[in-house]
Amino acid sequence: MNEHIFTPVGDVMIRDIQTIGAMATVSDAIEAMSRAGVSSLVVERRGELDEFGLLVVSDIACKVIAANKSPDRTNVYEIMSKPVLSVPESMDIRNAVRLLVQFNLSRALVVDDRRSPVGIVTLRDMVLRHGKDNRSSG
Repeated sequence: MNEHIFTPVGDVMIRDIQTIGAMATVSDAIEAMSRAGVSSLVVERRGELDEFGLLVVSDIACKVIAANKSPDRTNVYEIMSKPVLSVPESMDIRNAVRLLVQFNLSRALVVDDRRSPVGIVTLRDMVLRHGKDNRSSG
């Protein structure tokens, strides 16, 4: 039987988190994504007791462009996902993949033990890493 290699989410996540305020326009978000070369932005909390949000390119495509709304007159808070699914950086990628699949999501916010964001992990990156780990261990 194959022995599973434990790979924590923290080893696969993207550490460079790009953020945006909820009151920013979708045009601002598109510009920020383009400038940073990313396809998602973490939406900042309004306070300590608030939760983080997430804005993904597909949100803009479905809820703004396809809906024929103006990116200049639509705010991020109107189309973002909130609260966002978060996973601890110590979680095994196999469990994180199961969680994302269960909720039909492509990414999750990675948090430390204080629930502060430390990265973003995508289903794509975890699947590719799992495949690489299994090829090298088998």
